[in-house]
Amino acid sequence: MMKIKTRILLFFFTVSYLSVSSAWAKETIVFKSLDGIHITADVYLKYKDKKTPYIVLFHQAHWSRGEYLEIAPKLNQLGFNCMAVDLRSGKEVNRVANETMSHAKEMGKKTTYIDAMQDIEATLTYARNHYAQGKVIAWGSSYSAALVLKVAGDKPELVDGVLAFAPGEYFKRSGKPVDWIQNSARKIQIPAFITSARKEKKAWSDIFNVIPSESKASYLPATKGNHGSRALWGRFKDSEGYWKAVTNFLTKNFK
Repeated sequence: MMKIKTRILLFFFTVSYLSVSSAWAKETIVFKSLDGIHITADVYLKYKDKKTPYIVLFHQAHWSRGEYLEIAPKLNQLGFNCMAVDLRSGKEVNRVANETMSHAKEMGKKTTYIDAMQDIEATLTYARNHYAQGKVIAWGSSYSAALVLKVAGDKPELVDGVLAFAPGEYFKRSGKPVDWIQNSARKIQIPAFITSARKEKKAWSDIFNVIPSESKASYLPATKGNHGSRALWGRFKDSEGYWKAVTNFLTKNFK
């Protein structure tokens, strides 16, 4: 009799666990960029209400949407729906291959940082049209951090907030002016957040200083810190400081 009761309890525990897990499960989707290549993204849709603030997550160079495997569920816990996106300029991280990059190469498309801008614009439009009736927040890492700041300044209709992890003027090799991002940042009126490793502040301080938004914030760790969104990975002891700063910014402006 005791064994039967134990099995029943285990059964209900398993069912409950699966129910909770399914609520947190991610869905992989594919949609088209502005030039027709296929963009792959993971959707973390915890809340059914489309007015829930929606964060679109872009990765750093040589990586993929796998940068956010740990981060996106935590953002769900904070009350946000999310989408982690493969940009065409990338490769792999955390055993997640960049499928957008693969398709771009199959189609004979260029995969430079600049070429990824159209993927960012297409994704933000797609997110607003299919998932978000409320605020849409763009979140970038390294080169994509710079690009989301540019979008926030040049195309404000696409975003309601922006977070940039280790942005900089990374586009000189692509023929852009040394103040290409800064010139766009001068027009940012929405809430904006910038952070990085401690030694990287010089790369973005001028960008931050020209942002006119009254709802801008920055964070610099007392420790060495880390480059890009990986600064939030739990394996790093100083990730807690980054999380506190991010949570404060998101709560103040979008909750």
